[in-house]
Amino acid sequence: MHELPVLGDLTASSGCASVAATPAPQVPTRRLPKWLKRPMPTADMAITSGVIEDLRLETVCESAKCPNRTECWSHRTATFMILGNVCTRPCGFCSVPRGKTEAVEHDEPERVAEAAERLGLKHVVITCVTRDDLPDGGADHFYRCVLAVRERTGAAVEVLTSDFKGNRAAISRVVEARPDVFNHNTETVPRLYDRVRRNAEYQRTLDLLAQVKDEAPDMVTKSGLMLGLGETIEEVLDVAADLRRAGVDMLTIGQYLQPTPQSLPVERYVPPEEFTEIGRQCRLLGFSYVASGPFVRSSYHAEEMADAVAR
Repeated sequence: MHELPVLGDLTASSGCASVAATPAPQVPTRRLPKWLKRPMPTADMAITSGVIEDLRLETVCESAKCPNRTECWSHRTATFMILGNVCTRPCGFCSVPRGKTEAVEHDEPERVAEAAERLGLKHVVITCVTRDDLPDGGADHFYRCVLAVRERTGAAVEVLTSDFKGNRAAISRVVEARPDVFNHNTETVPRLYDRVRRNAEYQRTLDLLAQVKDEAPDMVTKSGLMLGLGETIEEVLDVAADLRRAGVDMLTIGQYLQPTPQSLPVERYVPPEEFTEIGRQCRLLGFSYVASGPFVRSSYHAEEMADAVAR
């Protein structure tokens, strides 16, 4: 049976009144387990929303339909997504549009910096769409964003990058900006890459993270995994061990939630106690910080994670 376990119980509808005489077949849905249910949001997100709209910025909070957006935006924090809102890769888990990209906006670094200043951010997370159409994958744009934010606000900066197709010079360019945290997500276990993270390579991800640590041993590195796509616990722990061998300091592990009906379905909702046990076993590998839970995301409470590692 094909199931659609989606945020807010998304279902498809045609909106065609003329076919009402022939009822459309019912699409089965799976109810979210109790540990993934939250009260209806009542927080005021207007300030954050206004700044994002005024400065014409993209956020992964919106594009990826993050379940934590209400909480984060009500606290005047967001994860900025640079290089547009169209991705060049067809990842099965992601809701960011893919297709023909637009020209890089050269004033975007200054707009991101202004947004960080207006929101009073002390820790700024900058991510991107994958831009395989650019010679450096957008690395120099990342460099300029990091410098602009730091110059204007003095805030710590965390980058969450693509893999730059393994371009070592591009990776080095971002490292040159000296972000406080360099994050690149593994997303899933190697066996599932062809389905979940198409056009990416598991070893390429490990090599990127190892290169960052080799070039800047004092730079905090970070990676993240989604659970619920068909992986086994043993595979997850194997990936965690590989990440530690690559020098990764921080690890985030969260529940995959299907963002659109066209995205990969959820194979399994992992119970909170299982997340706790996986987190415990990962900590034994020597990570400086592990966040493991259903609502954990790459940049969720990123400032608190970075502060904990710095202490």
